[in-house]
Amino acid sequence: MKDALAKKHPAGKGAGPVTDGQDLAAGRLDLVLLGAALAASVLLIWFITRDLAVAAAYGGGLVVLGGAAYVLTRRRAEPGLPDFAMPDWSVTVTAIERGDCAVAITDKANRLVCANGAYVEWFGGASAPPSLALEPASLERLAKAARMAWRDGVAETDRLTGGEGQAHRSWRAEVARAGRGDDYLVWRFVPLEESDPLGDLGERLAGVLGATLSRAGVEAVLVGPEGAIRAASPGFALRAAGDESATMAGQDFVTLLRTDERDRIFFAREGRKGSPQTLVHVPLGDPARGDPAANGTAPSLMLLLDAGVGIGGGVVAEGAGGTPQLEALLSQLPLGLAMTDRDGRFLFANAAFRRAAGIEGRGLPPYPSDLVVKEDKGPLVDAVRRYAQGAASSGDMAVRLRRMADEPVSLGLAGVRGMGEAAVLLSLADTTEEARLKRQVAQATKMQAVGQLAGGVAHDFNNVLTAIIGYCDLMLLRHTPGDSDYDDIQQIRANSNRAASLTRQLLAFSRQQTLRPEVLQLPDVVSEVSQLLKRLMGEKILFKVHHDRELGAVRADPQQLEQVIINLAVNARDAMQARAQRAGGDGTGTLTMVTRRIASADVRRMKSDIIPIGDYTALIVEDTGGGIPPEHVAKIFEPFFTTKEKGKGTGLGLSTVYGIVKQSGGFIFVENVPGPAGGTQGARFIIYLPVYHAPEEARPAARVEEETNHWSGGGRLLLVEDEDMVRAVAERALTRQGYEVIAAGSGEEGLEQVRNGGEFDLIVSDVVMPGMDGPAMAREIRKLVPDLPVLFMSGYAEEQLRNQIDLENMFFLAKPFSVQKIGDKVAEVLRQSGQIRFTANEG
Repeated sequence: MKDALAKKHPAGKGAGPVTDGQDLAAGRLDLVLLGAALAASVLLIWFITRDLAVAAAYGGGLVVLGGAAYVLTRRRAEPGLPDFAMPDWSVTVTAIERGDCAVAITDKANRLVCANGAYVEWFGGASAPPSLALEPASLERLAKAARMAWRDGVAETDRLTGGEGQAHRSWRAEVARAGRGDDYLVWRFVPLEESDPLGDLGERLAGVLGATLSRAGVEAVLVGPEGAIRAASPGFALRAAGDESATMAGQDFVTLLRTDERDRIFFAREGRKGSPQTLVHVPLGDPARGDPAANGTAPSLMLLLDAGVGIGGGVVAEGAGGTPQLEALLSQLPLGLAMTDRDGRFLFANAAFRRAAGIEGRGLPPYPSDLVVKEDKGPLVDAVRRYAQGAASSGDMAVRLRRMADEPVSLGLAGVRGMGEAAVLLSLADTTEEARLKRQVAQATKMQAVGQLAGGVAHDFNNVLTAIIGYCDLMLLRHTPGDSDYDDIQQIRANSNRAASLTRQLLAFSRQQTLRPEVLQLPDVVSEVSQLLKRLMGEKILFKVHHDRELGAVRADPQQLEQVIINLAVNARDAMQARAQRAGGDGTGTLTMVTRRIASADVRRMKSDIIPIGDYTALIVEDTGGGIPPEHVAKIFEPFFTTKEKGKGTGLGLSTVYGIVKQSGGFIFVENVPGPAGGTQGARFIIYLPVYHAPEEARPAARVEEETNHWSGGGRLLLVEDEDMVRAVAERALTRQGYEVIAAGSGEEGLEQVRNGGEFDLIVSDVVMPGMDGPAMAREIRKLVPDLPVLFMSGYAEEQLRNQIDLENMFFLAKPFSVQKIGDKVAEVLRQSGQIRFTANEG
């Protein structure tokens, strides 16, 4: 395969070696032929012109040209002069041949020029990078690295994960531009080591750790679920096969042992002459991680402890001195293991067990039941007592540790016999990181589900508010200030607008509100609201602001960012005032806002699993309000969760902040700030917004002055809305504006109006409807009338709808809307679409 790749561009075919005799003979023959051709040419010219001077001049010119050509030809044939032939890729293949690194070379057409054996083995010879058998995200990173290498000369990308069939493998890639004309890319793929605890354990048993255990009288064997040996200590190989260097892998573990009539275990090779052994079975499977030992799919660690022989040939009680040997083994293993006696008291626990149980650096409690919650104490005591008595057996049970009462963990139990005081072996995996990731996934899933629910409720509620506000507007048109009903109608309208504000907060949390993003600087936004914040904070709270230099611009909605800052500041103020009331203080405090430049190198050092590597501008809001209780931190961004007194908070402030930040492509975190004398001083909110890099071809659009045009005539509109009350309000509002409105209650009915020959200037339609929805209806109508504009009415975010609906000449009107607002929007759409005439305003 490698030779085939190299033959795609064979070496240049230069002249072979020439001897001196051949060179002299060839030179003489060249001179004879050249002279004959010269003479013939001169005679021909003389014969035609009959002019001797012309023939002589022609002959002289030929002599000069022929001599120059002869000299150049001889110089190219001389050895030692460079001959720029095509590169010999077979030499390159030999040079790049490495077993630990895949190397490939591609040209500008992305063709594979050559590759070494490792590349062919890992990726095949039919595909050229970046089009390799990798998972989609890795393919995207590899393609980006190729573009950077062509542009900058060098690039690299970290973890690349294999595709189907190689999902367990990963590589780091480096790519560099090379060649005399910079027309090649050299790719290097270095495999990344995958962590395999069981494989590491097997290597350590076969190495220094196994030899150390053998000297202590403990033989260790790693046995697969089928009973075959995977790795063994040198002492076990010596006693079982007679040679420390004997290969034990693949042999049946049981056939190397035998038992006597007293069920004592001996090495089969030693027979009765050998000392009896105590066998301890340690299952290595963890049911909590989907690898249950109980069903026989996990490997096991087999420990053989030499019980020794007494004076006169009598066998000493098995287990005498066994516990110190077992402790020496357990302290070396990376697995969380501990031992108890028959009464359930702890005898020993290694460092891994203490770390998993949350007691690292502290004393070992008397009983295992002291590590679990109250409800699990009784079952654990019964389980330890059961495994300490009767025949040796093993199993596991789910318990809740006191340090993680909400996260059950799997505790393995195995009865051991012949170990003196030791009766039960406990195994506990350190699931701290796993539990943290589970909590993050659960929190993200819950926030997404609540957001979807909140968005759906807000959308339905917006329909109700549209009808209420619309009917209020229509009633106000028939009443004047001073009428008995005028103030009541205004009160209904004001409360409806207040309810609409709540729905906007719900949509903000669910990331479904309409944003108007702009490219801006965070210090400018903070400056805009500084005066308002100072009034909100009052005289007793000190307001500090600090800005970093060279901050990157961000793309966000400035009004929504102001809402974020105000919500965080008001929460901080309330926390500082509440702390002062509890402590009997004077209500003083400090609110600090800092903008900071976060480079991609800083993000890489953070080693965050959440924030992608890139450049960010951060906004940090810190207060001295005493911090947030740990049990509330995980719920702080949930809607309707509040720690304030009843009637003093809706629980939507921080959830709105969370939604706005996430919809803007950013990230928000909260943490407690430790105090100088211990305890918690306050809370710190950190918002990361990605730096906006404008495309080079982008240019600021010229501001178009809005023409002072006014509406001069009617238009024919098709109104499609499944909600009767919303349809009625919209129809009356548009009719009052001078339009001819044809109303339809479903998408199918609206489509039928157009199919029956109806001519319309504009379609005004809801988005979500039973049966045929608004976008589906619009696509079918566009097949009949391609240029007909469409105005969608919806309570969902405009950006979200535009991403889902790919239609030209499409416009958007957010619900709830007033009678005036829908009229103005329809006029604006018709003016932009050029469907009707406008006349200039003459004053």
